[in-house]
Amino acid sequence: MAVLAALTTDPSQSTPFSVAVDGAHPYGPDLHLALYVCYELHYRGFAGVDGDWEWNVDLLRLRAAMERIFLDYVRDNVEPGEDANAEMDALSREPVDGSGASYYLRDHGSWEQMREYFALRSLYHLKEADPHAWAIPRLTGQAKASFVAVEFDEYGGGRGDRVHQALFADLLAAADLDSAYLGYIDHVPAEALATVNLMSLFGLRRSLRGAVVGHFAATETTSSPGSKRLVRALERMAAPEPCIAFYAEHVEADAVHEQVLRHDVVGDLIAREPELEADVVFGIRAGGFVEDKLSDYLLSAWEHDRTALVTS
Repeated sequence: MAVLAALTTDPSQSTPFSVAVDGAHPYGPDLHLALYVCYELHYRGFAGVDGDWEWNVDLLRLRAAMERIFLDYVRDNVEPGEDANAEMDALSREPVDGSGASYYLRDHGSWEQMREYFALRSLYHLKEADPHAWAIPRLTGQAKASFVAVEFDEYGGGRGDRVHQALFADLLAAADLDSAYLGYIDHVPAEALATVNLMSLFGLRRSLRGAVVGHFAATETTSSPGSKRLVRALERMAAPEPCIAFYAEHVEADAVHEQVLRHDVVGDLIAREPELEADVVFGIRAGGFVEDKLSDYLLSAWEHDRTALVTS
């Protein structure tokens, strides 16, 4: 892959990438792995990779081209909307007969399928809250203060051992899985990479600050009921306590976060910048779209007794 090969070289000596991305599949594994690698330069980087690659103009130009393919695809598949309050109302209503990965795991899933779910989700949970944190300097007033308050909880309320990223590493270790950051980067499909890439794409663009706020609000709103289903699944499986504890933490905390984000973050942001309301709705719906793609992928694999991990 051109991006991986380039990162082994000196960024000051780079030449424009000759990779043609026009026509690339918006959910292709190469495109999403390349995007993920590009974004990771803004997070923790890679051992042996020169930090100056983060702002290499040729790489940024290539990244922008890949982003356009992905973002255009998402926009083409997400209906526009302009009522954030109605959108939040819809998210808050739990369907009587829901479907999706958490429902499947609660009712039918095996421990091995749950372990696959952990591995797939590790790409996000080991950097949980980081993609959304890019929004903080782009907000003002009550929206900023309340956003930070929610993130403070995500980062353990000042306790390193309670940082949600650390709790998920404990979960992975308890499930006898690799708890290293990016430990499963070579074993997850594009559908899993895309869920994290969307957050990074939104967070790193000031022009999409409304979308990242909407995405964060949707994440916290849907997290509590989804986590409750996973707690039930894990209890049925007699899973190790750290696995149950991670999701139990999210049941209570995210129920509170939902209200803070809805009224004090989204509400204040829209009051200050009403022109961003459509972007907030887009962030909510786009997050749902990529999550549905991942859920469909998982259910297709599990219902046909296939592994959901990439094995080749």
